[in-house]
Amino acid sequence: MRKALFVFFMMFWAAGITGLAEAGILDDILKKLPAAGSVAPSADPDQKTTTSGLKEALVISSKNAVKAVSKKDGYFGNPHVKIQLPNNVQKVADVVAKLGFQKQVDGLILSMNRAAEAAAPKAFPLFADAVKSMSIEDARKILQGGDTAATEYFKDKTSAKLYEEFKPVVAANMNRVGVAKAYKNMTAPYESLPLASKESMDLDHYVTRKALDGLFLIIAEEEKKIRTDPAARVTDLLKTVFGK
Repeated sequence: MRKALFVFFMMFWAAGITGLAEAGILDDILKKLPAAGSVAPSADPDQKTTTSGLKEALVISSKNAVKAVSKKDGYFGNPHVKIQLPNNVQKVADVVAKLGFQKQVDGLILSMNRAAEAAAPKAFPLFADAVKSMSIEDARKILQGGDTAATEYFKDKTSAKLYEEFKPVVAANMNRVGVAKAYKNMTAPYESLPLASKESMDLDHYVTRKALDGLFLIIAEEEKKIRTDPAARVTDLLKTVFGK
């Protein structure tokens, strides 16, 4: 077993991931969003203010969240969203580490988080679309909901599309790292077995799901700040809507 592990890691290990995707697209997309007051003409002034304020809150919270996780160590350096190995893989990793391959285990964890950081900028265009499509009724439900009602709105509107956008980027970045590629090659024959857990066998799927979970967690934190912390209401419109 030790010999097999040694051969496995020495054959497939290759360090590093090439840079992160640039998050500069966020500001450009933000400029294309409708003006804060652009809502249906039939809405009364209070409805217009409420809808505009919520749209502004959604834009700010999602922009801040995407920027936070897109930067280097956005996932890896944040213990709340850092992506760890699946439980089943961690058990194997613990054994491997004791055999002298802790560096390889650490490299696999780093590669998962770097892949998530590279995929994160893909989220903001979808969030922008969700903001533009928000109705007055959506705004009412969000305002009357809990501290993360807007985050739940984002989840409902964007989760499926985010997964489709994130996974190819995650896969491409993971495939650049030898140990991650070796792991995927090793487990591929078992992914279709009835008892195989997709969460632990398909590494691209696992990292994509964890990346989205972390992103929505950060968005929720940003939303809570706007709802509960006056200092986070950085525009007059937010102060008007959330200061009531």
